[in-house]
Amino acid sequence: MTMKLGSRMQQLRKDNNITQATLAKQIQISLPQLVRYETKDVQPTAETLNRIANVFGVSMDFLVNGKLDEKAKNSIHNAELLRQFIAVENMEEDDKSVISKLIDAFITKKQIQKLAS
Repeated sequence: MTMKLGSRMQQLRKDNNITQATLAKQIQISLPQLVRYETKDVQPTAETLNRIANVFGVSMDFLVNGKLDEKAKNSIHNAELLRQFIAVENMEEDDKSVISKLIDAFITKKQIQKLAS
């Protein structure tokens, strides 16, 4: 089953630890209106949809259609890195887990180096 716009908004909001009240304020709408978007299948205007997309750093296409490749293309500007992440996405879960741990370790190493310098 495909995720609807309201569910996608809820998921993005939760993933980013943003309350409904905070999001409503950021996109300049009332809290009850946001609740209608998330739970009642009410569609936001194009302007509001654009504000929501900007808050979460995703495209309007991703909000409406849920295309992850569009989200990735908008977030990752290095074509080779994007190709690698797409390849990883198609791997088995065990392999994805190993690669995720390697990336986390590398990021941690770089953060420690930055603090030490």
